[in-house]
Amino acid sequence: MSAETVKDEFAAASGIHAENRVIVFIAALGSVFITAIESTIVATAMPTIVADLGGFELLSWVFTAYLLTQAVTTPIYGRLSDLYGRKPILLLGIALFLLGSVLCGLAWNMISLVGFRVVQGLGAGALMPVGRTLIGDVYHGADRARMQGYVSSVFVGAAVLGPVVGAFLVAHTSWPMVFWINLPLGLAAGAVLLWALHEKVEHRRHRIDYGGSALICIGTSALMFGLAQAASLSLGTMVLLFGVAIAALVTFVIYEQYVPEPIWPTNLWRDRVVGSGNLASLALGVTMMGIAAYLPVYIQGVMGDSAFVAGLTLMSMSASSPIGAVLAGRIMLRASYRTSASAGAVLYILGSAMMTLLDPHSTPYWAMASGLLMGFGIGMNNNTYMVAIQSDSGWSSRGIATSAFIFSRILGQALGAAAFGGILNAGLSAYLTGGGDLVARMMSPEFRDTLPAETVAPLMAEFDHALHIVFVILVALAAGVMVIGLLLPKGRGLGR
Repeated sequence: MSAETVKDEFAAASGIHAENRVIVFIAALGSVFITAIESTIVATAMPTIVADLGGFELLSWVFTAYLLTQAVTTPIYGRLSDLYGRKPILLLGIALFLLGSVLCGLAWNMISLVGFRVVQGLGAGALMPVGRTLIGDVYHGADRARMQGYVSSVFVGAAVLGPVVGAFLVAHTSWPMVFWINLPLGLAAGAVLLWALHEKVEHRRHRIDYGGSALICIGTSALMFGLAQAASLSLGTMVLLFGVAIAALVTFVIYEQYVPEPIWPTNLWRDRVVGSGNLASLALGVTMMGIAAYLPVYIQGVMGDSAFVAGLTLMSMSASSPIGAVLAGRIMLRASYRTSASAGAVLYILGSAMMTLLDPHSTPYWAMASGLLMGFGIGMNNNTYMVAIQSDSGWSSRGIATSAFIFSRILGQALGAAAFGGILNAGLSAYLTGGGDLVARMMSPEFRDTLPAETVAPLMAEFDHALHIVFVILVALAAGVMVIGLLLPKGRGLGR
């Protein structure tokens, strides 16, 4: 496809001259940035928040509630952006995200914080997929690979800043600031969108897939709740929840085949590149949550280091991911999607294996090196599959194809938060029963130093054991990503 054809396609779809696409790119980037930096700021601050609010047993729900809401709304927003345009959906997402941020900072206990994270998730469900879809509209071919690589760089650059900013805010202000810092960033992103993006969308009657939306919400919600609360639920309740989840999701798959405008077209799964991308994205999402939510807990709760050290450790993963994304773009041009994804998986496996070797006496440098390798591999895989999927999709289906990919990753993050939280709660059940405040306050080095060794040692041993189960699961997921990469079609890449 010639450069002129690309310009014509962009102009026809968006109503903007192709020469202005850099401005549109910046607008879309702003909408992605505020969700990117939020994730790592909150992850770094969570031990401090739990120490203040209590309710350690709800720690995983601070992530699960946000990610579950984001996950189930992502394909809905993606489809709506295909029907009504990118701009109104992005502006709605920003408004909801900022409202949730204000409320989170006002939370008075863990239950209220979980509830307000749902509001944040309703906004985040629009920002990430629609922002990246808009960038996929603006650029094509090699330019798309390069710009999506830059998006990954800025996205993970925000993640680099997040741990440091989160640790700084916790140390020098108060924890509500980790939510309120979103306000100026979100308002700026909205202002740029209002000014720069003027779409021409062909208006016609649409049939919104309310049934599909309801089924996917019911199925994923039941699954997440069952995983997160597995340690405290009876066998009968667990069977009921998983039965509801399976029934709703199977019904969703069947139902979507007969809907005129499905929220998630089933032909997306029949495409080998899209199907592989969604599976890999699911596994990567679980991994990212295992690192972001529970590596800081290990560093502070087991190794006894500060929130600042935990933030620096997360930053090592974040710093290497954009480098991996850029390298993936170069490999896709010279070789194939399969080569790029497989090379990233090798680094991903090495990093996760190193993480299993952590112990209470490890130095932060070992954890940083592990995160560095994992971030490199995750960045390569994320960019490879994003570019491959968008290259296979036209304008009218690119929104839902991109959203399906991101939905899979967010669903993986929600699954990881719920499942890993269940593992940790099960391992610490003896201490959580009547002693939840002790577990929560162990996240504070100052409090832990006041306790006798005979109190700290057994609790730390349980922390160490439970979190190592999480790290071993990450190795298995890394191996799965390698297998998925090897199943990609041979010879397909941007240069072919």
